[in-house]
Amino acid sequence: MSKVILVAVGGNALIRREQEGTAQEQFENAVETAAAVVRLIRAGHRVVLTHGNGPQVGAQLIRSESAATHAYRLPLDCCVASTQGEIGYVLQYAMWQMMQAEGLNTPVVSLITQVLVDPRDTAFQNPTKPIGPSYTKEAAERYRDHLGWAIAEDPRHGFRRVVPSPEPVAIVELEAIKACVDRGLVVIAGGGGGVPVFNDHDISKGVEAVIDKDHTSAILARQLDADVFAIATDVDHVYLDFGKPKQRPLDSLTIGQCRRYLEEGQFPPGSMGPKITAAIKYLELGGKMAVITDHEHLLQATEGKAGTRIIRDEESG
Repeated sequence: MSKVILVAVGGNALIRREQEGTAQEQFENAVETAAAVVRLIRAGHRVVLTHGNGPQVGAQLIRSESAATHAYRLPLDCCVASTQGEIGYVLQYAMWQMMQAEGLNTPVVSLITQVLVDPRDTAFQNPTKPIGPSYTKEAAERYRDHLGWAIAEDPRHGFRRVVPSPEPVAIVELEAIKACVDRGLVVIAGGGGGVPVFNDHDISKGVEAVIDKDHTSAILARQLDADVFAIATDVDHVYLDFGKPKQRPLDSLTIGQCRRYLEEGQFPPGSMGPKITAAIKYLELGGKMAVITDHEHLLQATEGKAGTRIIRDEESG
């Protein structure tokens, strides 16, 4: 039976840990995501794709600062929007080429996506999300004084700019995304968590913040009434004691178990933690099915045959 499947692509989809992150490498790496989407389409499903943009937005900020004496400086919200277009193009190109080779003719579209955030979110009083390059103390203080940046010291990397990371509230372009899905298009949306916006009628400036991409994906999956919220990462299952000799793959996790393991530190904030909390958010909003797996097993995971399912406590019976 045809399903609407939202696939949240992990941050390693285009730039791998051991790579420099060149444009050529990103085009080559996009093939893995494209292949997974094609398998879903061949099975008769409709697909919405979301993605991260951490390395790309960092590079965009470096370009902006390096060229600041020759061209206008790009604010963070514009950098998020431009990387949505950049990454969307790379993924679109890979999917279009692969579909041509497979004899498929499913259109793919990327949508610049704005995400409503609450100006009263406490994150705006406590910026914590590091972005962009590292600076010396002197350079960081200049940016703080001249541009009003919040600066934090990173023991490993010197000083970095930090920005708020508010919770997503709603997807501004939801109806446009729905219209595309209803027409059978593959939609790439919500890139990098979306461009954060206030509904305050102030068009003089954007919101310089970063939204967690997995949490935006959870909201979008629910608002689309997706049948499956699939988080694609670089491991086939969620593991306990990951990376240790006795690591154990999990076929399913209840919300209660997820919360307990999060408290125990099993799912760190920089890796599996946000994926687990996004799956919880989706289910608590009334979502149907949440799975975490790698690209290779994505189709089987949407059928309940692979990966790790996150389920409500009452479903564990």
